Amino acid sequence: QVQLVESGGGLVQAGGSLRLSCADSGRSDSRYAVGWFRQAPGKEREFVAAISWSGGISGYADFLKGRFTISRDDAKKMAYLQMSSLQPEDTAVYYCAADLRLTSYSRNSYDYDYWGQGTQVTVSS
Repeated sequence: QVQLVESGGGLVQAGGSLRLSCADSGRSDSRYAVGWFRQAPGKEREFVAAISWSGGISGYADFLKGRFTISRDDAKKMAYLQMSSLQPEDTAVYYCAADLRLTSYSRNSYDYDYWGQGTQVTVSS
């Protein structure tokens, strides 16, 4: 079973950076794509970034404009989301998720099988 735990969220000023981590604490050796999603108060959950199970393919939401970078370290069973040039509109709860389908990656939250509990990111102006 895959068990995901996010960390690294917090309060940061506009223009600052944060690195979110996603740890798989489960005992499974399953391979999976990792996606990051976010949900702001009163809004639907939206796709942020994803990386394939092999790490060779990644994709980002268009609104990011190159500010975030997703990566993974399978030896440590970790995934990361490096966020820079943060803006108040980036304020949200950020979730990592695992997609066990072994395709490249999906932007659709319904394709993900396991989710973490989320980590809050707050960007002040």
